[in-house]
Amino acid sequence: MNPASWRVEMQHLRQARLLDRVDEPCLRLLQEVFEPCTAVPGEILLSPHVHNHYLYLVLGGELAVHLDSLEGSPVRAIGPGDCAGEISFMDDLPPSAYVLALEDSVLLRVHRRSMQLLTRSPQLMQNLAELLCQRVRLSDRLIINSEQNANIDKLTGSFNRRWLEHIYGRESARCALGGQPLSLLMLDVDRFKEYNDKLGHLAGDHALCLVVNTLGKLLRPADSLVRYGGEEFVVLLPEMTIEDARNVAERLRRSLEDVASFHSPIGLLPGVTISIGVAPMRLNDDLDSLINEADRALYRAKELGRNRVCG
Repeated sequence: MNPASWRVEMQHLRQARLLDRVDEPCLRLLQEVFEPCTAVPGEILLSPHVHNHYLYLVLGGELAVHLDSLEGSPVRAIGPGDCAGEISFMDDLPPSAYVLALEDSVLLRVHRRSMQLLTRSPQLMQNLAELLCQRVRLSDRLIINSEQNANIDKLTGSFNRRWLEHIYGRESARCALGGQPLSLLMLDVDRFKEYNDKLGHLAGDHALCLVVNTLGKLLRPADSLVRYGGEEFVVLLPEMTIEDARNVAERLRRSLEDVASFHSPIGLLPGVTISIGVAPMRLNDDLDSLINEADRALYRAKELGRNRVCG
């Protein structure tokens, strides 16, 4: 951090949202304690490993906030008018995130020893409280997004096995308690290795996305379509009997059989078919036992020639 030689003017302070509506006598006091400084691209202002003593106001340039490390994408940017370091400035604990300059940046900073001066302004403290509330809401949203992303298969956008383990525990208990049935489909894309070998793995990726997009349109909101691994998928069907599950499986199978070809970012590609095994949840079934039963039914479907439903 390089100190700047110019003097802090009132117009600089009025650019900051933190000082919005703060009266002029207080601004004139703050004018004496804020220090102008600059940061170069890549310079780290805040780190969880270094105690922070400053609150920063951004006058020009842009800062980036990183949570766990500097290697990933930033979770947000801090531009002119915004501030950084306010949480560690207030609680005198190490920062909870990294903040670094994305470009040449012009800043004002105030040391924690001037905290008593800042608390003289009720308006400034109200602005700070509102800012901290915004930070908390943003953190909550980041946590929610992170949790949702942890349950999603990045390639197809379907749920992943982590979600299946979670949702099965919830839905199986709910259905058992209410005396309701629950069924599970295990499906496999037919001859997928041959598809990949002939057309390439990128074509195979698009075919898997076709499967998810096509089947997802035919399922209820309560159903869960899960990429179980590779070209295998699981569909969890709460409150559905084995007979109804067979009918759903047949509709899913036909929906892909009807797609002879489809458009993709790499051109026109041939469609794929699926084989499906169906299994009902029985008393004391855990997820593994139910999947094993559906997998045995899927194996029979493959033995009988694929592109069919068994179970």
